[in-house]
Amino acid sequence: MNNKIKLAVAGAVLSAASVANAGIVIPAGDWTLDINGNVNAFATFSSADRAKGAAMTGALAAGEDATGEGNSQDINTGLLPSWLGFTGTTRQNDVDVSFTISFQPNASDNAGSGDVATPLNRQAFVTFGDKSWGTVKLGKDLGIFAGQAILNDMTLLGVGGGVNMTSGGATSLGGIGTGYIYPAWKGQVAYTTPNMNGFTATIGITNPNQGSFGDAVTATTVTDSAGDTTTSTTTSELYQDRFGIEGQVMYEWTGDVAGKVWASGATYDVNVDGRAAASQTSTTTSATDDSYTASVYDIGASISMGNLGLVGYYYNGQGVGTTIMGANGYNATGTTTGTGKKRDSDGGYVQATYVIPTGTKLGLSYGISNLDEASGETATGLVKENERWTVGAYHPLTKHLNLVAEYNNIQSDGHASGQDAEADHFSLGAILFF
Repeated sequence: MNNKIKLAVAGAVLSAASVANAGIVIPAGDWTLDINGNVNAFATFSSADRAKGAAMTGALAAGEDATGEGNSQDINTGLLPSWLGFTGTTRQNDVDVSFTISFQPNASDNAGSGDVATPLNRQAFVTFGDKSWGTVKLGKDLGIFAGQAILNDMTLLGVGGGVNMTSGGATSLGGIGTGYIYPAWKGQVAYTTPNMNGFTATIGITNPNQGSFGDAVTATTVTDSAGDTTTSTTTSELYQDRFGIEGQVMYEWTGDVAGKVWASGATYDVNVDGRAAASQTSTTTSATDDSYTASVYDIGASISMGNLGLVGYYYNGQGVGTTIMGANGYNATGTTTGTGKKRDSDGGYVQATYVIPTGTKLGLSYGISNLDEASGETATGLVKENERWTVGAYHPLTKHLNLVAEYNNIQSDGHASGQDAEADHFSLGAILFF
């Protein structure tokens, strides 16, 4: 990937406000408007083996469907959705000020009419600061923890894991869930220090998002308006009761051997409501109301030596689950309040790329995400690991247009004996940055 494409990727994902990362620049009075983004689409051919054993919660390798069909095809966006971003910059009263708003239309929609999927809105933030004292960001943008993991993933130009392909999902997964946890797009207030000889640090608070992560509850009693009670197996509702805290430190250097090293982390307080999500306003008796702290850290490095690029990344967490932050990170099963327990998880990826004389970048990547059972847990339907191999070729047909061919193998193994599933995805397509 040449420097212009690197800048385009960074601009498309983070809509960097500097003119150096500019797309289409329009002077407008005191402001400079930068219109940037990408359009991409891939034809993907998938083949899934028959899954063995019981179904696995958290598995990313799709097995054959109910009719025994394991082959499918689709046309979809890759890890990056198609993107249209607007960034305005100005300097007023010795302060650099900018805003960014972006929209992500869908190229993938398998509804009969082909126009049902809702576009994404991933960014709306303002920044202000100065190179002498740093920058403040307020609004919605990519999360701080694990942000570098996704930005250095070579499948950012391609597809990677394709669990959402045949369902018409907005994007594929890249290496999400097979090497790193998705940083997601979060409301945040963050401060980044000035660049101090290559060293920077960021600290921020993030929006306390809510969501049901499918943790099993053995007994939930719900009382309806007529006074009748029923007991059933449901899912717990997990939600944060304070701002999340995320931070990162990074050191970058240039030269014949250039690169960067970074570490980031996040912590969240989580409450567990054992009532079914649809019955949150009902009078209920729950055996699994609880609270816990989810925490995670990572470390990574990216190095380039001429045409060779290397990336290594590792994360480790408690209660954060796998793939999506918090997903399956807690075992709510219990008979009394406070008996639920956090699950440990870790993983990472290694990646090597090399640019051959034609300008084509060839890449090989291996990633794995592990999820442990909680202490004393004997789960029969929980994924143990999601593993990915990617082989890719990324050819810059022009300085803005890349042709892409990728092969991805995804394998999921469960904690119960004999549980596994495997799927292969071969993708051909193109991604255009502007």
